[in-house]
Amino acid sequence: MKTVKDSRFGFSHERILVGLFSIATGLLLVYLAVLGPLLLGVIRYKTAATAIYQIMGQDLVNLVLLSVLAIVGGIALILKKDFSRFLILSTPLYLIYYVLSYTVGLEWSSTLYSGNSEKYSWHFLFILIASVITLLYALSIFPKSLKPTFRKRPLVAYSAFLTIFLIMFALMWLKEVQEVITTGTTRAYGEVPTAFWLIRYFDLGFTIPLGFISIYLLWTRPEETAAVQFLFYGFFITMIIAVNSMGLTMLVKHDPAFRMADMIVFLSLAVIVFAGFIYILRNYGIIMKGKSGKAAA
Repeated sequence: MKTVKDSRFGFSHERILVGLFSIATGLLLVYLAVLGPLLLGVIRYKTAATAIYQIMGQDLVNLVLLSVLAIVGGIALILKKDFSRFLILSTPLYLIYYVLSYTVGLEWSSTLYSGNSEKYSWHFLFILIASVITLLYALSIFPKSLKPTFRKRPLVAYSAFLTIFLIMFALMWLKEVQEVITTGTTRAYGEVPTAFWLIRYFDLGFTIPLGFISIYLLWTRPEETAAVQFLFYGFFITMIIAVNSMGLTMLVKHDPAFRMADMIVFLSLAVIVFAGFIYILRNYGIIMKGKSGKAAA
């Protein structure tokens, strides 16, 4: 069988395979969200009530946003639509985070909770593998010739605001880590210690460093860093929407672990993230003009 390589999408069999993976991932997100505690309650996760409320909030985002991005991105990729190259890059990091938190992040060794989510291990494993493959493919086909138009003064302001945001984010988690180190516990730590460490290690060791790297690359390699910028913002936008959905669910459910101060912080961070993304979009203006083919190849 002869495979054809496209200048924008690589080999045809890779494009079709990743497109099918993306569509299947979107359908699985709908399936798992419907069966989860948000709707039918068939899937029971072995963790505390406060974490269940957060799962409900995240399932809502998976149902109405992530599944749509994955399915539309997959169909558009198969049809060789240029915008698909941006859609499929927006979801993999979030989905990797999602799978790890719904699997490794549960309190498996605790005798206080019960669950049956292990029966859906193959579903989560498929999403994880598909996300890794999609991530690598998306980076390989992302437009290489985007011409940035960053000016120094706005870039200084953008870099300062994003740096402050990342530092605020890091300090929130570092404060709680230090509390555990010095006192042996912190808010909700006794109920979900596994989830606590998974989230803090992932954010402090990966998410936040990725943000600082994206700032550095804008100053040193602006013409080569578009893929990293979209990867970063794809993750942060989807994640900040999910985090705020979790917080609102905790509020509605009257979770004692809910703090309005944290909710205000995360809503503020959402504004900063969206403003930063708009800035990036404007300064990689080819995307906003909707040009394709040679201009965005």
